[in-house]
Amino acid sequence: MAVKIVTDSTSYIPQSTLEALNITVVSLSVSFEDTNHLETEMDLDLFYSKLSSLDKLPTSSQPSTDDLYQAFMQHIEKGHEVVGIFLSSEMSGTYSTAYLVKNMILEIYPQASIELIDARTNCMEMGFVAIDAAQAAKEGKSSQEVVRIAHHTMKCTRFVFTPSTLEFLKKGGRIGNASSLLADILKIKPVLTVENGLTTTLAKIRTHKKALEYMLDVFTNEIKQYGYMDAIVHHIHSPNEAMAYAATIASIAGKTPQVIPIGAVIGTHVGPGTIGIAYRTQKPMR
Repeated sequence: MAVKIVTDSTSYIPQSTLEALNITVVSLSVSFEDTNHLETEMDLDLFYSKLSSLDKLPTSSQPSTDDLYQAFMQHIEKGHEVVGIFLSSEMSGTYSTAYLVKNMILEIYPQASIELIDARTNCMEMGFVAIDAAQAAKEGKSSQEVVRIAHHTMKCTRFVFTPSTLEFLKKGGRIGNASSLLADILKIKPVLTVENGLTTTLAKIRTHKKALEYMLDVFTNEIKQYGYMDAIVHHIHSPNEAMAYAATIASIAGKTPQVIPIGAVIGTHVGPGTIGIAYRTQKPMR
Protein backbone atom coordinates (compact mmCIF):
# COMPACT_ATOMS: atom_id res chain seq x y z
CA MET A 1 0.00 0.00 0.00
CA ALA A 2 1.32 3.44 -0.95
CA VAL A 3 0.26 7.07 -0.81
CA LYS A 4 -0.79 8.50 -4.17
CA ILE A 5 -1.05 12.22 -4.98
CA VAL A 6 -3.92 13.65 -7.02
CA THR A 7 -3.97 17.28 -8.09
CA ASP A 8 -5.70 19.38 -10.74
CA SER A 9 -4.52 20.82 -14.03
CA THR A 10 -4.07 24.39 -12.74
CA SER A 11 -0.92 23.28 -10.93
CA TYR A 12 0.82 23.31 -14.36
CA ILE A 13 3.43 20.81 -13.19
CA PRO A 14 5.65 19.75 -16.12
CA GLN A 15 4.75 16.38 -17.61
CA SER A 16 8.19 14.91 -16.88
CA THR A 17 7.75 15.70 -13.17
CA LEU A 18 4.23 14.26 -13.09
CA GLU A 19 5.54 11.02 -14.56
CA ALA A 20 8.63 10.83 -12.33
CA LEU A 21 6.57 11.29 -9.16
CA ASN A 22 3.46 9.40 -10.32
CA ILE A 23 1.14 12.37 -9.75
CA THR A 24 -2.40 12.01 -11.08
CA VAL A 25 -3.91 15.13 -12.67
CA VAL A 26 -7.62 15.83 -13.03
CA SER A 27 -8.31 18.46 -15.67
CA LEU A 28 -10.49 21.54 -15.47
CA SER A 29 -12.21 22.64 -18.67
CA VAL A 30 -12.66 25.76 -20.77
CA SER A 31 -15.73 26.55 -22.86
CA PHE A 32 -14.43 28.20 -26.00
CA GLU A 33 -16.19 28.81 -29.33
CA ASP A 34 -19.24 26.81 -28.18
CA THR A 35 -17.10 23.80 -27.38
CA ASN A 36 -15.89 22.44 -24.05
CA HIS A 37 -12.16 21.61 -23.93
CA LEU A 38 -10.14 19.83 -21.28
CA GLU A 39 -7.36 22.22 -20.28
CA THR A 40 -4.74 19.47 -20.50
CA GLU A 41 -5.60 18.81 -24.16
CA MET A 42 -5.71 22.37 -25.48
CA ASP A 43 -3.36 23.92 -28.02
CA LEU A 44 -2.31 26.97 -26.02
CA ASP A 45 -0.73 28.83 -28.93
CA LEU A 46 -3.96 28.59 -30.89
CA PHE A 47 -6.10 29.46 -27.87
CA TYR A 48 -4.12 32.55 -26.87
CA SER A 49 -3.81 33.77 -30.44
CA LYS A 50 -7.64 33.88 -30.60
CA LEU A 51 -8.28 35.12 -27.07
CA SER A 52 -7.62 38.81 -27.74
CA SER A 53 -10.23 38.94 -30.50
CA LEU A 54 -13.06 37.59 -28.35
CA ASP A 55 -15.65 40.04 -27.02
CA LYS A 56 -16.57 37.66 -24.23
CA LEU A 57 -14.06 35.66 -22.23
CA PRO A 58 -14.23 31.87 -22.32
CA THR A 59 -15.65 30.27 -19.18
CA SER A 60 -13.97 27.60 -17.11
CA SER A 61 -15.44 24.68 -15.20
CA GLN A 62 -14.19 22.36 -12.49
CA PRO A 63 -13.52 18.66 -13.08
CA SER A 64 -16.62 16.50 -13.26
CA THR A 65 -17.66 14.36 -10.33
CA ASP A 66 -16.96 11.30 -12.48
CA ASP A 67 -13.43 12.42 -13.35
CA LEU A 68 -12.57 12.96 -9.70
CA TYR A 69 -14.22 9.67 -8.76
CA GLN A 70 -12.16 7.77 -11.32
CA ALA A 71 -8.95 9.55 -10.27
CA PHE A 72 -9.44 8.51 -6.64
CA MET A 73 -10.84 5.04 -7.28
CA GLN A 74 -7.98 3.92 -9.52
CA HIS A 75 -5.79 4.10 -6.42
CA ILE A 76 -8.30 3.11 -3.71
CA GLU A 77 -9.26 -0.10 -5.51
CA LYS A 78 -5.58 -1.12 -5.42
CA GLY A 79 -5.42 -0.55 -1.67
CA HIS A 80 -3.51 2.73 -1.85
CA GLU A 81 -4.15 5.88 0.16
CA VAL A 82 -4.89 9.18 -1.59
CA VAL A 83 -3.85 12.75 -0.83
CA GLY A 84 -5.65 15.26 -3.03
CA ILE A 85 -4.27 18.78 -3.48
CA PHE A 86 -6.52 21.24 -5.28
CA LEU A 87 -6.63 24.89 -6.23
CA SER A 88 -8.07 27.45 -3.85
CA SER A 89 -11.67 26.83 -2.82
CA GLU A 90 -12.12 30.62 -3.13
CA MET A 91 -11.44 30.31 -6.87
CA SER A 92 -13.11 27.04 -7.83
CA GLY A 93 -15.54 24.40 -6.63
CA THR A 94 -12.98 21.67 -7.35
CA TYR A 95 -12.05 21.21 -3.68
CA SER A 96 -15.68 20.97 -2.50
CA THR A 97 -16.50 18.51 -5.27
CA ALA A 98 -13.50 16.41 -4.24
CA TYR A 99 -14.99 16.27 -0.73
CA LEU A 100 -18.30 15.11 -2.18
CA VAL A 101 -16.49 12.38 -4.12
CA LYS A 102 -14.51 11.34 -1.05
CA ASN A 103 -17.74 10.75 0.86
CA MET A 104 -19.19 8.78 -2.06
CA ILE A 105 -16.16 6.49 -2.02
CA LEU A 106 -16.23 6.07 1.75
CA GLU A 107 -19.75 4.68 1.45
CA ILE A 108 -18.32 1.88 -0.70
CA TYR A 109 -14.91 1.57 0.97
CA PRO A 110 -15.35 2.72 4.60
CA GLN A 111 -11.71 1.99 5.40
CA ALA A 112 -10.35 4.04 2.50
CA SER A 113 -7.89 6.81 3.35
CA ILE A 114 -8.47 10.01 1.37
CA GLU A 115 -6.95 13.25 2.66
CA LEU A 116 -7.82 16.52 0.90
CA ILE A 117 -5.87 19.78 0.96
CA ASP A 118 -7.12 23.19 -0.14
CA ALA A 119 -3.89 24.65 -1.55
CA ARG A 120 -5.29 28.21 -1.20
CA THR A 121 -3.56 29.14 -4.47
CA ASN A 122 -2.96 27.89 -8.02
CA CYS A 123 -0.27 27.52 -10.70
CA MET A 124 3.14 26.26 -9.62
CA GLU A 125 2.75 27.72 -6.16
CA MET A 126 0.31 24.83 -5.77
CA GLY A 127 2.56 22.68 -7.92
CA PHE A 128 5.39 22.90 -5.39
CA VAL A 129 3.01 21.61 -2.71
CA ALA A 130 1.99 18.63 -4.84
CA ILE A 131 5.61 17.92 -5.80
CA ASP A 132 6.83 17.90 -2.19
CA ALA A 133 3.90 15.70 -1.16
CA ALA A 134 4.62 13.28 -4.01
CA GLN A 135 8.32 13.17 -3.15
CA ALA A 136 7.45 12.33 0.45
CA ALA A 137 5.04 9.63 -0.74
CA LYS A 138 7.72 8.19 -3.01
CA GLU A 139 10.02 7.98 0.01
CA GLY A 140 7.42 5.83 1.76
CA LYS A 141 6.14 8.35 4.29
CA SER A 142 2.68 7.91 5.80
CA SER A 143 -0.31 9.87 4.56
CA GLN A 144 -0.27 11.92 7.77
CA GLU A 145 3.36 12.85 7.19
CA VAL A 146 2.69 13.62 3.53
CA VAL A 147 -0.11 15.99 4.57
CA ARG A 148 2.13 17.64 7.16
CA ILE A 149 4.86 18.21 4.57
CA ALA A 150 2.32 19.64 2.11
CA HIS A 151 1.05 22.13 4.68
CA HIS A 152 4.62 23.12 5.52
CA THR A 153 5.39 23.77 1.85
CA MET A 154 2.28 25.95 1.60
CA LYS A 155 3.92 28.27 4.14
CA CYS A 156 7.13 28.45 2.09
CA THR A 157 5.77 29.42 -1.33
CA ARG A 158 4.75 32.57 -3.16
CA PHE A 159 3.46 33.46 -6.61
CA VAL A 160 3.83 37.01 -7.94
CA PHE A 161 2.84 38.00 -11.47
CA THR A 162 2.01 40.97 -13.65
CA PRO A 163 -0.22 41.18 -16.73
CA SER A 164 0.96 43.18 -19.72
CA THR A 165 -2.54 44.61 -20.19
CA LEU A 166 -5.63 45.15 -18.04
CA GLU A 167 -7.92 44.16 -20.92
CA PHE A 168 -8.67 40.69 -19.60
CA LEU A 169 -9.14 41.76 -16.00
CA LYS A 170 -11.65 44.28 -17.34
CA LYS A 171 -13.47 41.74 -19.50
CA GLY A 172 -13.67 39.40 -16.55
CA GLY A 173 -15.20 42.09 -14.36
CA ARG A 174 -12.25 42.22 -11.96
CA ILE A 175 -11.76 45.94 -12.59
CA GLY A 176 -14.15 48.58 -13.91
CA ASN A 177 -13.94 50.39 -17.24
CA ALA A 178 -12.99 53.68 -15.59
CA SER A 179 -10.20 52.08 -13.57
CA SER A 180 -8.94 50.31 -16.66
CA LEU A 181 -8.94 53.50 -18.72
CA LEU A 182 -7.08 55.47 -16.06
CA ALA A 183 -4.54 52.68 -15.63
CA ASP A 184 -3.95 52.53 -19.38
CA ILE A 185 -3.41 56.29 -19.56
CA LEU A 186 -0.95 56.21 -16.65
CA LYS A 187 0.64 52.96 -17.86
CA ILE A 188 -0.05 51.35 -14.48
CA LYS A 189 0.65 47.63 -14.23
CA PRO A 190 -0.52 45.77 -11.15
CA VAL A 191 1.74 43.24 -9.49
CA LEU A 192 -0.56 40.50 -8.24
CA THR A 193 -0.18 37.67 -5.76
CA VAL A 194 -2.40 35.10 -4.06
CA GLU A 195 -3.15 35.56 -0.37
CA ASN A 196 -5.77 33.77 1.72
CA GLY A 197 -6.95 31.95 -1.35
CA LEU A 198 -7.66 35.02 -3.46
CA THR A 199 -5.80 37.03 -6.08
CA THR A 200 -4.83 40.36 -4.55
CA THR A 201 -2.87 43.42 -5.64
CA LEU A 202 0.62 43.55 -4.18
CA ALA A 203 1.56 46.85 -5.83
CA LYS A 204 0.65 49.22 -8.68
CA ILE A 205 3.68 50.08 -10.79
CA ARG A 206 4.23 52.40 -13.75
CA THR A 207 5.20 50.39 -16.86
CA HIS A 208 5.58 46.66 -17.42
CA LYS A 209 9.37 46.81 -17.16
CA LYS A 210 9.27 48.35 -13.70
CA ALA A 211 6.64 45.84 -12.60
CA LEU A 212 9.04 43.04 -13.55
CA GLU A 213 11.81 44.77 -11.61
CA TYR A 214 9.52 45.10 -8.59
CA MET A 215 8.81 41.36 -8.65
CA LEU A 216 12.54 40.67 -8.71
CA ASP A 217 12.94 42.90 -5.64
CA VAL A 218 10.21 40.98 -3.79
CA PHE A 219 11.80 37.67 -4.78
CA THR A 220 15.32 38.79 -3.83
CA ASN A 221 14.29 40.15 -0.44
CA GLU A 222 12.35 37.03 0.48
CA ILE A 223 15.00 34.51 -0.52
CA LYS A 224 17.56 36.53 1.46
CA GLN A 225 15.31 36.47 4.50
CA TYR A 226 13.93 32.94 4.24
CA GLY A 227 16.48 31.04 2.12
CA TYR A 228 16.16 29.79 -1.43
CA MET A 229 14.85 26.38 -2.47
CA ASP A 230 13.44 26.61 -5.99
CA ALA A 231 11.70 28.86 -8.49
CA ILE A 232 9.98 28.74 -11.86
CA VAL A 233 9.00 31.47 -14.30
CA HIS A 234 5.41 31.38 -15.51
CA HIS A 235 4.26 33.05 -18.70
CA ILE A 236 1.20 33.37 -20.87
CA HIS A 237 2.09 33.16 -24.56
CA SER A 238 5.40 35.03 -23.96
CA PRO A 239 8.15 32.38 -23.99
CA ASN A 240 10.98 34.66 -25.13
CA GLU A 241 10.34 37.27 -22.45
CA ALA A 242 9.98 34.48 -19.87
CA MET A 243 13.33 32.95 -20.83
CA ALA A 244 15.03 36.33 -20.58
CA TYR A 245 13.44 36.85 -17.17
CA ALA A 246 14.60 33.40 -16.07
CA ALA A 247 18.17 34.34 -17.01
CA THR A 248 17.90 37.44 -14.81
CA ILE A 249 16.64 35.32 -11.92
CA ALA A 250 19.56 32.93 -12.45
CA SER A 251 21.98 35.80 -11.83
CA ILE A 252 20.29 36.32 -8.45
CA ALA A 253 19.55 32.75 -7.35
CA GLY A 254 22.54 30.98 -8.88
CA LYS A 255 20.58 28.61 -11.11
CA THR A 256 18.19 29.04 -14.00
CA PRO A 257 14.55 28.37 -13.17
CA GLN A 258 12.30 26.33 -15.42
CA VAL A 259 10.00 28.27 -17.73
CA ILE A 260 6.44 26.95 -17.57
CA PRO A 261 3.42 28.20 -19.52
CA ILE A 262 0.15 28.95 -17.74
CA GLY A 263 -2.83 27.08 -19.13
CA ALA A 264 -6.15 28.34 -20.38
CA VAL A 265 -8.16 28.20 -17.13
CA ILE A 266 -5.97 30.70 -15.29
CA GLY A 267 -4.61 32.41 -18.40
CA THR A 268 -8.04 33.53 -19.60
CA HIS A 269 -8.38 35.95 -16.69
CA VAL A 270 -5.04 37.78 -17.00
CA GLY A 271 -4.23 37.32 -20.66
CA PRO A 272 -1.23 36.93 -22.97
CA GLY A 273 1.93 38.75 -21.98
CA THR A 274 1.64 37.91 -18.30
CA ILE A 275 4.92 37.05 -16.56
CA GLY A 276 5.22 35.61 -13.05
CA ILE A 277 7.54 33.93 -10.56
CA ALA A 278 6.52 31.07 -8.30
CA TYR A 279 9.12 30.21 -5.71
CA ARG A 280 9.76 28.14 -2.62
CA THR A 281 11.88 29.17 0.36
CA GLN A 282 13.71 27.13 2.99
CA LYS A 283 11.88 28.69 5.95
CA PRO A 284 8.18 29.58 6.21
CA MET A 285 7.20 33.04 4.97
CA ARG A 286 3.83 32.94 6.70
